[in-house]
Amino acid sequence: MSYSDSDSSSGAGDHHYKNFKQISRERLLHEMLRSAKVKDSKSTWKVLIMDKVTVKVMSYSCKMGDITAEGVSLVEDIYRRRQPLPSMDAIYFIQPTKENVIMFLSDMAGRTPLYRKYVKDLLRNTLHEGLNLQNSKHMTASDICILLSGMWKRAFVYFSSPISRELVAHIKKDSTVLPRIGALSEMNLEYFAIDSQGFITDNGKALEDLFGDEENTRKADACLNVMANRIATVFASLREFPFVRYRAAKSLDPMTMTTFRDLIPTKLAAGIWNCLVKCKSIPNFPQQETCELLVLDRSIDQIAPVIHEWTYDAMCHDLLNMEGNKYVHEVPSKTGGPPEKKEVLLEEHDPIWLELRHAHIGDANLRLHEKMTNFVSKNKAAQHQHGSRDVGEISTRDLQKMVQALPQYSEQIEKLSLHVEIAGKINQIITEQGLKELGQLEQDLVFGDAGMKDVIKFLTTNEAVSHENKLRLMMILAAIYPEKFEGEKGLSLMKLAKLSTEDANAVNNMSLLAPLSESKKGSASSFSLKFDIHKKRAARKDRCSEQETWQLSRFYPIIEELVEKLSLGELSKDDYPCMNDPSPSFHGSSPAAASIHEAPVAHSMRSRRTPTWARPRGSDDGYSSDSVLRHASSDLKKRGKRIFVFIAGGATRSELRVCHKLTGKLNREVVLGSTSIDDPQQFITKLKQLTPSEISLDDLQI
Repeated sequence: MSYSDSDSSSGAGDHHYKNFKQISRERLLHEMLRSAKVKDSKSTWKVLIMDKVTVKVMSYSCKMGDITAEGVSLVEDIYRRRQPLPSMDAIYFIQPTKENVIMFLSDMAGRTPLYRKYVKDLLRNTLHEGLNLQNSKHMTASDICILLSGMWKRAFVYFSSPISRELVAHIKKDSTVLPRIGALSEMNLEYFAIDSQGFITDNGKALEDLFGDEENTRKADACLNVMANRIATVFASLREFPFVRYRAAKSLDPMTMTTFRDLIPTKLAAGIWNCLVKCKSIPNFPQQETCELLVLDRSIDQIAPVIHEWTYDAMCHDLLNMEGNKYVHEVPSKTGGPPEKKEVLLEEHDPIWLELRHAHIGDANLRLHEKMTNFVSKNKAAQHQHGSRDVGEISTRDLQKMVQALPQYSEQIEKLSLHVEIAGKINQIITEQGLKELGQLEQDLVFGDAGMKDVIKFLTTNEAVSHENKLRLMMILAAIYPEKFEGEKGLSLMKLAKLSTEDANAVNNMSLLAPLSESKKGSASSFSLKFDIHKKRAARKDRCSEQETWQLSRFYPIIEELVEKLSLGELSKDDYPCMNDPSPSFHGSSPAAASIHEAPVAHSMRSRRTPTWARPRGSDDGYSSDSVLRHASSDLKKRGKRIFVFIAGGATRSELRVCHKLTGKLNREVVLGSTSIDDPQQFITKLKQLTPSEISLDDLQI
């Protein structure tokens, strides 16, 4: 296959370095859509045909305006009935499946009954009038198809992942279609770029398939196979060849058998490696390692998916019942009627969202207040609108009225108004649900500053806490003290929390995500801990290099620690072996490996520094909206080798945030991949589905 001219590998040292999502977007627009333009073609516009997977690949990376700008006037679903447009060229971006190939051949050969009469009549007239063939009216549909058949003039076919030889042979067999294929290529782009530094493979049921029924592993194997193929297309697309590291299965003794769940990272890493070996035949694909990949699964960190994360992005998705990145709010009617509902997307094109998304909610509130203060102080018309009131007294409704009164500032005020409203709703929910006290207990539990006694006291004195928040607290407790949830002890705790049978099942299913060594350790120590509710255990260590600036900003996902160790070359090769071994380059004898494990230019892990969200607002901290936009491209030019982390079974917004944070800290682009990005409620729903409900809390006395 062909590649775009720009060198996307992080090892290239090219001053035109682009981030992960930019490369994905440019390959789709330039390498695929733009390359379908042919000099001798009189067609100005093209039709783009996709399947249910590739349409999502495209929608995550490109806007409709981007696609139209490349000459696409119509986007179609390959499995829907479509009007034939034989004067136009068609671009097929599809998965290389037998069903898709059959549909494509059917389109091009004109064998679809729906279109046969239309094409026949059109071509009969064309042949009779244009070519003056007297007998053309007596031609059959088959005759016409042989001369000039199909729904489109010419087809440019791009497959999202490698196509089998059998399917290529099947296409070549059709002699009526072959001359009308303008391109037949593998794009190797079957992942979903959800963020500038994040992608998913869209295996929404991966948690259930991998950690559910261990007796039947066929679903799990199929899930891992799809995952491996899609992850490999990330590296094929970026022209990166990684060192493939993975978390090894550990057993406490030679007599303990490892289970399928313990081997998930090992199996997935092996699948990725097999796909990458085949990628080496792709033109311009590197033959030596250029980056690092760390393969993990959800068992690496059971706490991150359920603990309350206090950053703006995470709280929006956790507390506001958003659908994806879509937020619905009310705006004044332009006709003077009742308020109208308006949908907005909280995405990277919004500079305020880009600035605030990873900031602590307290910091986000301060920044929004300062932005409003600055706007009012610099605009006399705005001062006149809000009168002598303090800026802090301006409501969302006042801001919306300003939009109408000051149309020249409408876009600026609308964005401010939107985020002021969102932050206000979040603050209201925090107060109503008593989340500060709950959040403090959660973090104290994780760091060993609170124990069972504190949880029991909280549950008995805070009966107004919602069922969902009690459930999340129990899940955190089960991750730290798994032995406390065995038998009657666990039932007693869940009865105290007034959990339903379904919720209690979710708590018990946390044990399915526990690594073998931890679950066995918990069982072994259960007797000594049985009656000791005062003993505390830490699931995290305080990071000496970080200062807690905002309350409840202490928690960090495990991958933050792992990625830093990986970058410094300090990640244990016993616990995290490499698929590329035995390779002398991995042990530092090649320049490539040496440069990958060079100490980063950025801050040392041991240095005490002020966190980014504690810096003065006037500083050029890289997080203000102006600073983000100004330095986005210049910073990328200096990046080192990329680090990829893949978590099978779902990732969290806190883990995505950490990848952005570490990109700046380590001066290396850190890309997070997963089967899905799950908010707490989504994760809990999936966890409940791992096993059927088998326990009952009825008639249990505490």
